[in-house]
Amino acid sequence: MKGIMIQGTSSDAGKSYIVTAICRILANKGYKVAPFKSQNMSNNSYVTSDGLEIGRAQGVQAEAAREAANVHMNPILLKPRMDTMSEVVLRGKVFKSYTGMDYGKDFTLTKGMEAVRESLAFIENNYDMVVIEGAGSPAEVNLNDREIVNMRIAEAADVDVILVTNIDLGGSFASLVGTLELVFEHRHRIKGVIFNKFRGDIKLLEDGLKWFEVYTGVKVLGVVPYMKDIYIETEDAQSKHLMYQYETENPLDIAVIHMERVSNNTDVEPFIHEKDVSIRIVENVQELGNPHAIIIPGTKSTIADMKMLKEKGLDKKIIEYAQKGGKVIGLCGGLQVLGYEIEDEKGIDNNRFSKVEGLGLLPIRTSFSESKTVKQACGVVEERVFSESGLQVSGYEIHLGKTEYLNNETGIIKLEDGRFDGAMNKEGNVMGTYIHHIFHNDEFRHQWLNEVRAFNDLELFEKVDTSSIKEASYELLASRVEECFNMDLLMELVLKENG
Repeated sequence: MKGIMIQGTSSDAGKSYIVTAICRILANKGYKVAPFKSQNMSNNSYVTSDGLEIGRAQGVQAEAAREAANVHMNPILLKPRMDTMSEVVLRGKVFKSYTGMDYGKDFTLTKGMEAVRESLAFIENNYDMVVIEGAGSPAEVNLNDREIVNMRIAEAADVDVILVTNIDLGGSFASLVGTLELVFEHRHRIKGVIFNKFRGDIKLLEDGLKWFEVYTGVKVLGVVPYMKDIYIETEDAQSKHLMYQYETENPLDIAVIHMERVSNNTDVEPFIHEKDVSIRIVENVQELGNPHAIIIPGTKSTIADMKMLKEKGLDKKIIEYAQKGGKVIGLCGGLQVLGYEIEDEKGIDNNRFSKVEGLGLLPIRTSFSESKTVKQACGVVEERVFSESGLQVSGYEIHLGKTEYLNNETGIIKLEDGRFDGAMNKEGNVMGTYIHHIFHNDEFRHQWLNEVRAFNDLELFEKVDTSSIKEASYELLASRVEECFNMDLLMELVLKENG
């Protein structure tokens, strides 16, 4: 198989960004390239056009490659439900929940590797090449006998490996040398290394790079600079450092309620591009203050996080805020939280609580069943929401639970399949929707923000085109990485068929 694999000396080494960059570089050269990650662990997911669930990072990498995302790009997705248990999404559909020990013992080398090999075969038959992302580090010796995301995958795909390290954290040379020592019989596959997130004068690093190549016999593929101006969707909480960028003296203050089991945090990332908006994560009552708006994001366990809000006293503060006319919006699990009641008699959402009262701000109630809704969603926003007819939105649904309307209320978005989505209170200041990435719709975000601005006597702003910004970011990321890479070495490795 033609391609390359990017592994890291640790988590947060920058593997996802490097894979994204290489996908765009190769696509720009005219190749049909597929990203691939055998097993991803994240509650931040992506829905393919055929209603299957994969990791968000692989969906983004497919966009960078200018290819439609499919389930073969990420055949196994682990969605943590608690510290010791994860829901396994196999080939895009919920399969079973495992503890970490049982997952390694009963799944990885049997059903797991079977799915991985099937997906690799599909990619080999339908693409020119593959760019594979590893996970964590290949030097985690306690997992090597059952891992299916690092060296075992390089062997299955028969591709060479590039090792990336986050030099900003310090200790990169030790991390690289230690990793090379601990991959044992797989060391021959590592053909290059990348120093990522470098700040400062490259001349100060050159002696170390020369030493490394002489000492290890492994070439340095490149030194990638630390980049703060690349706006591409990220994994889980890694984008927090982007959330505080604003250019006005009195920014519009949006409080995002921290959910312990948060899912699809990229729902709020488009606000990065609004120059007057400050996004901050609120974990307790003391931090809430008096924001201009509140967002309640999605969660992998609505009932447990509703309990958490009550324990912290945030529930009363949110209710008090809404009753004073403050703008509140809930996304997916956040929509469920805003209702009157959440019921889980069969223990689908969690195994501790069967029923809990919601915030009582929307005329809905939710009950959980084993059936999971996973689909892309398109629809038209009802005129009563923004006093504008025909506003179209798109996104995706990923949720357990069925929500019913109370008091003859109806939803706020008429979906293409005839269903109604979401809800709004009579006063119009509280609403919620099941559609993830609703704020990625520029017109919807623009209308909602200008309502918040107007209510708080803030300056109104023009609509921001985030699609153009994202495409420009793919190109900027690719060009910067290409500039600092040994491209002859990269292309030699990518085009080589080991066989």
